[in-house]
Amino acid sequence: MSKGILLVNLGSPDSTSVGDVRKYLREFLMDGRVLDAPWPVRFCVVHFAILPSRPKESAHAYEKIWTPEGSPLVVTSRNVQKKLQARVDAPVELAMRYQNPSIESAIRKLKDAGVDDLLLIPLFPHYAMSSYETAVVRVREVAGQIAPRMKVTVQPPYYDVPEYIEAMAACAQPDLQGGYDHLLFSFHGIPERHLKKSDTTGCHCLVKENCCEVSSPAHATCYRAQCFKTVTAFVAKAKVPRGKYSVSFQSRLGKDPWLKPYTDYELAEMPKRGVRKILVICPAFVSDCLETIEEIGIRGRETFMEAGGKEFVQIQCLNEHPFWISALEKMAKTFLSANWPI
Repeated sequence: MSKGILLVNLGSPDSTSVGDVRKYLREFLMDGRVLDAPWPVRFCVVHFAILPSRPKESAHAYEKIWTPEGSPLVVTSRNVQKKLQARVDAPVELAMRYQNPSIESAIRKLKDAGVDDLLLIPLFPHYAMSSYETAVVRVREVAGQIAPRMKVTVQPPYYDVPEYIEAMAACAQPDLQGGYDHLLFSFHGIPERHLKKSDTTGCHCLVKENCCEVSSPAHATCYRAQCFKTVTAFVAKAKVPRGKYSVSFQSRLGKDPWLKPYTDYELAEMPKRGVRKILVICPAFVSDCLETIEEIGIRGRETFMEAGGKEFVQIQCLNEHPFWISALEKMAKTFLSANWPI
């Protein structure tokens, strides 16, 4: 069998035009694993409550972060693809779950290259139905349509894999060495109902007291528990002192309860607790994007400084850090050498 690698990230509009942003948001929000309401309800919410105004607001936000080459997320992901390709003896393609480069185009390229044994590496370290799961499901669907004989193997979530943690620690080290009052781990939020839907036991997540600290099969698909495991591994590797860090969740949408505490609330409260210099790291994102550059780096900074903070430092995502490329290389070469799974 001929092997290949497919990297999949979330996606971005093709441009900052309101039309392109609307097209992106429509595809993203009509995904039943993102907005998990029945289709008629989802259609009405997206088309009558969100799309009339949200695209213009989001387009303005994208304009603040857009580069001459395009979307930071797509540009960085393409560079990662090229660097990984230079290290492995197999075709490496890149796709976005939403918009371009599309999963369809990537699968066709891999098929044309003779690939019939594929490793899918979702560029999401943690399991969530609205990111990791939807990417896996869509790749399997498209492969089944375009290349039905192609075997698809999926890289498991790597939230505490040593190479991922080492890459994050190396990326953060210069900022950590600069001194700080507090380190905030800001993860992408998800609705609490998503956590419960992903609970394979049906009776653990957000039901048992301290559920993330109690061992359970549910943790294999529990985003919250995996986030906490990332933090535990990171602070041990980077030697972050006890009491100098905390966890929050960002990017909530709608009025339903999402994972707490909320990042924007925490940033507003930190100066009241004596935090003058804060570091913020976003481990759920491997590439800087709208949620890290604009939401945290611009709006989050403003929130903290207006509340009385003195210095705000955003730790960059892994992006193209050599240790991150090495972590991906290990995943790929383990698969290519037939020593799967890790």
